[in-house]
Amino acid sequence: MAGALPLSKTQKLLHALYYMLLFIFAVFYLLPFWGAVTTSLKSSAEVFTTSPLSFPEKLTLEGYRAAFNHLKKPLLNSLIITAGGTFFSVLLGSICGYAFAQYRFKFDNVIFVLVVSAIFLPYQAILVPLFQTIRRLGLYDTVWGLILAHTAYGIPMMTLLFRSFYGDIPRCIVQQAMLDGYRPWAIYRRIILPSTKIATVTAVVFQFASIWNELLFSLVLTGYDAMPATVSLNQMMGTLAAEWNVQMAGSMWLALPILVLYIIMGKYLIRGYMAGSVAAT
Repeated sequence: MAGALPLSKTQKLLHALYYMLLFIFAVFYLLPFWGAVTTSLKSSAEVFTTSPLSFPEKLTLEGYRAAFNHLKKPLLNSLIITAGGTFFSVLLGSICGYAFAQYRFKFDNVIFVLVVSAIFLPYQAILVPLFQTIRRLGLYDTVWGLILAHTAYGIPMMTLLFRSFYGDIPRCIVQQAMLDGYRPWAIYRRIILPSTKIATVTAVVFQFASIWNELLFSLVLTGYDAMPATVSLNQMMGTLAAEWNVQMAGSMWLALPILVLYIIMGKYLIRGYMAGSVAAT
């Protein structure tokens, strides 16, 4: 097999230009993150006397300690809300996606469009009825209230996502399982779920990040007891002066679970996105 042809001088120059532009864009893209990290490692006095982008003259974790003491309970609330909302929305969305992808019934396309159309409803359009419903159920300022809200709002997106993945499974496999005596629930548990682990991981990471970073529902549906970390971080602004090192440290605490999740699940996400793009074509 012949080797690749050597690049011409013009091609080498273009490649060098592309990499230079990518490096410049990456630097500008990461500047806010760098500023948040350096500010979080400075003392309160040094924050007001140095540039946000300059490295701390003396590293200190006082901002992280203060931010953690403030966010300790809200972070736990966020973890419970996010885990519950992700579990129920992914579970119910996968069941709906399985039904729409593998079974034909009367008005199935119409029902699917109606379910998925809820994705395009802005949060602001449903805030008032959502608040009234949660309050009448006695779930205001509880983690269960937010779990219910995120589950209901996440089902349409999860249904659309899982239908695209489950649609790639040959229907002959499902039909053969039905001929072998398997019921729909058994087919879902024993055939569909084991063969679409990448799709499930992709959906879990997507929904986890969405719920973890959500703010509007949390502001409206919680008071003090069930306040998640996003709301608590928003309330860390001082009355007379902002403690920027504490706020930036708080943002690092808030971003840490998502960063860890993407680092651990990154390879599965790429495979899931690639599979979704192939299915879309």
